Amino acid sequence: MKTITLLAALCLVCSIPGCRNRSDSPPNIILILADDAGYADFGFMGSDMATPNIDRLAKSGVVFTDAHITATVCSPSRAGLITGRYQQRFGHEANIPPPDLGMDPSEKTIGDALKLAGYTTGIIGKWHLGTSDQFHPNNRGFDEFWGFLGGSRSYFFNENKEDREGQDKEILHNHTHVDFNGYLTDEFSKQSIKFIEENRDRPFFLFLSYNAVHTPMHAKEADLEKFKEYPRAKLAAMTWAMDQGVGMVLDKLEKEKLKENTLVFFLSDNGGASNNQSSNLPLKGFKGNKFEGGHRTSFILSWPARVKGEQKYDGLTSSLDIFATSIAAAGLGNTPGKPLDGVNLIPHITGNEPTEPHRNLYWRKEKMAAVRDGDYKLIRLDGYGYRLYNLQDDLGETNDLSESQPGLMNELKASLESWESGLMTPLWAESDPWQRVTFEIHKALMENREVTIKSPEDLIKLDH
Repeated sequence: MKTITLLAALCLVCSIPGCRNRSDSPPNIILILADDAGYADFGFMGSDMATPNIDRLAKSGVVFTDAHITATVCSPSRAGLITGRYQQRFGHEANIPPPDLGMDPSEKTIGDALKLAGYTTGIIGKWHLGTSDQFHPNNRGFDEFWGFLGGSRSYFFNENKEDREGQDKEILHNHTHVDFNGYLTDEFSKQSIKFIEENRDRPFFLFLSYNAVHTPMHAKEADLEKFKEYPRAKLAAMTWAMDQGVGMVLDKLEKEKLKENTLVFFLSDNGGASNNQSSNLPLKGFKGNKFEGGHRTSFILSWPARVKGEQKYDGLTSSLDIFATSIAAAGLGNTPGKPLDGVNLIPHITGNEPTEPHRNLYWRKEKMAAVRDGDYKLIRLDGYGYRLYNLQDDLGETNDLSESQPGLMNELKASLESWESGLMTPLWAESDPWQRVTFEIHKALMENREVTIKSPEDLIKLDH
């Protein structure tokens, strides 16, 4: 309690105007999350997609070349991100929680932790971690919420569908229904600017959780016109709107003289989807499967006061590390809650810690699982078999080594099974059609075949 009291006092002192940007004061923290964005679809990743502001953020900090999220679909990925723990430890393994379920209330969130360190906390955008009151962001560590509780929705106001009061996709300010005008990505950006404005004189944590570029493929007419000659015009327009929002946030930090001592993360919640025109090249796979295209993410960390810009870092990194890095930066010495699976990245990227953040990373959703061990990765499909790859030599995961290196395969199998022994039974499962779709996709990718089944409708056609 003394530690927390001291931290609160320090935060109060550093709320004095002119003190908040000192490098020895607790930083503001902003987590920007894209939705279903392709690994290759940002300028800083070599794409011709126009993302000047996200590229500016990348230049100001560190780009992680071997970074991963904990799940290849939205809800479990966000559960791992926001708790700093493998979500399978608390049963949040499948996507789309049923109405009466959500992220385990006994798990502490990054919002809970940073509130203990004296931060004002807010989430703007998509939640997707439960819709009933006990799972509401205001009850999960966030002082402010402006967004929607469900998984996806229209980017425009629709009073006859998503925006009827009581729908899980209506826009809420905390618990109050909100009507909005314009384009939702822009609205999230504007609300983020407002949050920064209101909290500029005290430490704050902002989780800017865009639903872009998740389907439906809705874009503003002006942006579509701008990219009308681009082959993936809708995606480019949606990405541009998100990038402009990131630019608004960065400009606001500069205007308020908060840029130097604000820790900013940027990443996507999973790999690019098969239905939104995104690209994960040169990776194999996409959202929903255990190949690199499903879980490797474009990841940026920027903190000008502490971390040199224009860096690339090749060590194995996870979205789990955002929680641990944030509470360390905030000066919170002890983890409030259960043990974390992530680590503080700052010593690794500043050269004070020569080892990589992780030797092993793990993934599992229903019948599909994978383990990473150094350069090697094992994928398991229950009821079908295993594939072993050397990612250093074969980033595209085409050359199976399971028969040529049986000893190594058995080592990774044992590692995966040991990790699984600490997990709990999933609290819910996905529908049978989607489980079948996911199985068939994995099977085709494991056989290096082109994937043609991507939805339950495709299965129906196949069955008939």
